[in-house]
Amino acid sequence: MSRIFNPEETSKLKKLIDEGMQVKQEMSDLNAGLKETIKAISEELDIKPAMLGKAINVAFKAGLHDEQAKLEELETILATVGKTQ
Repeated sequence: MSRIFNPEETSKLKKLIDEGMQVKQEMSDLNAGLKETIKAISEELDIKPAMLGKAINVAFKAGLHDEQAKLEELETILATVGKTQ
């Protein structure tokens, strides 16, 4: 069964969808700009773009401690199976 929205609900939905699309486009544009900036700086400083992107994400999430814990767990697993160098 299909729901029928009244005019007020329809108006709210249209506004939400329009604003949501605008926000998504702005986010896409900003992400593209950030990607270009990361690429330029990575070339300038001879750092892999993925490393700079990871640094930004970790800083944004304030999750350096969490990342270190994950790496320690990974290191433990690899050491256990004799795959460390």
